[in-house]
Amino acid sequence: GPGLYYVDSDGTRTKGKVFSVGSGSVYAFGVLDSGYNWDLTDEEAYELARRSIYHATHRDAYSGAIVRVYHVKETGWVHISNEDCKDMHYRYQEEKALSHHLQGADTKGTMKLKHCLPQVHAYRHVDELLSRLEGGRGKGSSLTLSTPQDGDILIDYSKNRINDEVFSLLVGLAKARKVEAARNSMFSAEKINFTENRAVLHVALRNCSNTPIVLDGRDVMPDVNAVLAHVKDFTEEVLSKKWRGYTGKAIEDVVNIGIGGSDLGPLMVTEALKPYTTGLKVHFVSNIDGTHLAETLKKLNPETVLFIIASKTFTTQETITNATSAKQWFLEAAKDPSAVAKHFVALSTNGPKVKEFGIDEQNMFGFWDWVGGRYSLWSAIGLSISLYVGFDNFKKLLEGAHHMDNHFQKAPLEKNAPVILALLGIWYSNFYGAETHALLPYDQYLHRFAAYFQQGDMESNGKYVTRNGDRVSYSTGPIVWGEPGTNGQHAFYQLIHQGTRLIPADFIAPAQTHNPIQGGLHHKILLANFLAQTEALMKGKTKEEARSELEKSGLSGASLEKILPHKVFEGNRPTNSIVVRKVTPFTLGALIALYEHKIFTQGVIWDINSYDQWGVELGKQLAKAIEPELSDKNPVTSHDSSTNGLINFIKKSASSG
Repeated sequence: GPGLYYVDSDGTRTKGKVFSVGSGSVYAFGVLDSGYNWDLTDEEAYELARRSIYHATHRDAYSGAIVRVYHVKETGWVHISNEDCKDMHYRYQEEKALSHHLQGADTKGTMKLKHCLPQVHAYRHVDELLSRLEGGRGKGSSLTLSTPQDGDILIDYSKNRINDEVFSLLVGLAKARKVEAARNSMFSAEKINFTENRAVLHVALRNCSNTPIVLDGRDVMPDVNAVLAHVKDFTEEVLSKKWRGYTGKAIEDVVNIGIGGSDLGPLMVTEALKPYTTGLKVHFVSNIDGTHLAETLKKLNPETVLFIIASKTFTTQETITNATSAKQWFLEAAKDPSAVAKHFVALSTNGPKVKEFGIDEQNMFGFWDWVGGRYSLWSAIGLSISLYVGFDNFKKLLEGAHHMDNHFQKAPLEKNAPVILALLGIWYSNFYGAETHALLPYDQYLHRFAAYFQQGDMESNGKYVTRNGDRVSYSTGPIVWGEPGTNGQHAFYQLIHQGTRLIPADFIAPAQTHNPIQGGLHHKILLANFLAQTEALMKGKTKEEARSELEKSGLSGASLEKILPHKVFEGNRPTNSIVVRKVTPFTLGALIALYEHKIFTQGVIWDINSYDQWGVELGKQLAKAIEPELSDKNPVTSHDSSTNGLINFIKKSASSG
């Protein structure tokens, strides 16, 4: 029968199970001999071959470049894969680091994840994985979440580089890292934000079932409900025009002055829910750059404007500086300081500071230290949302998030939408070395969705210290980015399709539009692009397909060969597709909570605290030291040479004509 033979330069023929030839063969043999078993699957054999060559290139100066794997069969040879040794190095190092981290889980099968990569690599494309599994994976690799009145939410994760074993092992990883126990700890008000000794209870803010949540022996829900009632009463007073400004006119514009979570969440939601507007115009000022406030004030009438000052401590530098400037602008027209109380309200817990500013404490909306800024839109921070869409729609936003909270709490991990998205992110980040994740909403109303979750994800999981205080040796939070389709298709999709980086992406779309222009033609084109992009990213275009297209266009010979490589798409780019019936307050709430719980799950697996943000403090401290140095023209020498040079250039330029 067939066998494997090595023929040396003298013609000697030797039969064996494994062979390695070349200057690095001694290193390759070490891996081959330790990893070979008679019952290896094809995929395991492919990976053993790759690892043996990789280790040879790592130790031998004369070995390197591309590892090409071929499988010689009775019918001839089959090309399996090409992979750059540099990429393999980073992937293997990441696996090694994560494997070391996971050893504490003491769960059989968890370490097998790194050995599943060859099984996936064995297929050229995701669509091959789909077709190899009986009946295709599409039906089994999706979740349909029902809602009471807003239709189903479909989460299709079938276009990913996973097979059934990978999926099973990823779920096992979540169990090994005790995601379920951590989830229960959050919902039961344990102080999981241990660096600040705080509970993490944004879920209490939208606890529409009013189930008691006990913190330090006291149910937090009566206080939550009291603030919600305050928001409702104030919203109705403004919208009914009972609330009047200092000249007796009703409010027409609302300006939310805040930064970070006090700005990004309300801004994203009010943009997403524009179809539900009450008629009030909302504006958001966050940047300390005076241009942001100045350009906003140009649009306003001091007689009909309401300012919401969103600062828990009422000491946030950017927010209070903007608020003070807004008050000065207002008083230039109103003249009377007592008029401030009719045009300014506060989202804060610092009563004395609020009163000192001139705001009536009756118009101060409180929240708690267990509400993190990037998770605060569900609290009084959402007052601008309530004013913009009405309290009933704000309540539906909370109900949608609560619906997803219940799913996250009760669904088994293998059917749990936030957990599945989190595990897929872990797979690409820690086993494939992906550094970014794209959020691509095919709905213009969601144009701030990615920007919102830049903070939500990157401020939560941008950490390199574990809960035990050790430095991680594996990747944690990804870089999150994105823009609405189809704009993105004409901007950065080129990189996703034909670039050298793996960029997993979530595509989000509504089946129905709020604006059926030309009988829905616009939306039909939008959805066609939504569907086409995920298919194109999965399938790509082979050299043969590209050649056929070029030949049909009339090209041949050297001209065809010259352009051919540029027309090939490798495909195999992973995507998730999330489809809602329509973007409503309820479905938006569910979507936001979906990603919040995804972030939580990944933080648990990475063993980091997702709910502090010490990384934002250092820059603030240094800025306070530098600010006084910008007050005169004298050169500074108190910093490093680069910073000294920048400060001195700015001072010189600021004082010149």
